[in-house]
Amino acid sequence: MKARTVRIHAAGGSEVLRIENDDLPAPAAGEVTIRHTAIGFNFQDIYTRSGLYPAPLPTGLGTEAAGVVEQVGPGVTDFKVGDRVCYASGPMLGACATARNYPVARLMKSPDFMKDEEIAAILLKGMTVEYLMQRCYQVKAGQYVLMHAAAGGVGLLAGQWGRHIGAHMIGVAGGADKVTLARQNGYEFCIDRKTEDIAARVKEITAGAGVPVVYDSVGKDSFEASLNCLQPRGYFVSFGTTTGAPPPVAAGTLQKMGSLYFTRPTLVTYTASTQELRDSAAAVFELFRQGALKVSINQRYKIDDIAQAHADLETGKTTGSSIILPA
Repeated sequence: MKARTVRIHAAGGSEVLRIENDDLPAPAAGEVTIRHTAIGFNFQDIYTRSGLYPAPLPTGLGTEAAGVVEQVGPGVTDFKVGDRVCYASGPMLGACATARNYPVARLMKSPDFMKDEEIAAILLKGMTVEYLMQRCYQVKAGQYVLMHAAAGGVGLLAGQWGRHIGAHMIGVAGGADKVTLARQNGYEFCIDRKTEDIAARVKEITAGAGVPVVYDSVGKDSFEASLNCLQPRGYFVSFGTTTGAPPPVAAGTLQKMGSLYFTRPTLVTYTASTQELRDSAAAVFELFRQGALKVSINQRYKIDDIAQAHADLETGKTTGSSIILPA
């Protein structure tokens, strides 16, 4: 089967992206060949391309897609040709392609009530929210929760998920339009980082108490504010570095600021087993079915426009979810 695959041979800016023509071999034992219909696009693709997330080179990009099974490898019994399928979170890169071979141990059947574009736009981001808010730190009804990048793909879903739980969601976004978008997606409060002091506003909203948990995907630029928003024994959950890595956290700092917890989790760790992966996806699918989660596909790019997609996401021009269309 022929495939067009986005690949890099060296780390760098969007100029290192290449679209290459491949002849896919027959699927090996435990694999299927998938023809992609929609591909998820996430900031981890930027991290891989730039070298922040090291990968053996050359490498494909992307860990999330939806599609249709075209061929089944030896020993595969759970999937058949024609099945609608989807995957996210590894184990290997290469989702940004028109087709690929993929292990069934990391594969899921697409729910009938969702379109492929919706799945590609929500699955990895929704699973990220699931593990952050349900397992890394379990958010409870009535709690105040601070989420940076509230108008991004993960941020919008987190606002909706938190509202469903009954939490008081506080978002941080950049600019009036993004603040409005966040408030439309579950945030009871939203702070404009361009014009407001984040920590001061959080203290005002929480009557001086601070929040029990901060979810921070920004990194260096938001580090101090995140620490200063936490109440004693609060959790600083750092899950991204869009502005660069946060500085090292001294144990003494955590002690002096109220016996704080600092963690740097990844979706890969929280979906390491097939069961964890499928349970996390099932939780996302169920909340979508209930109407608690709605996906905002605000950018669609053709695979030939992959460099533009990277540039737009990296410079903060996007909102909500972006997807890549193979055709």
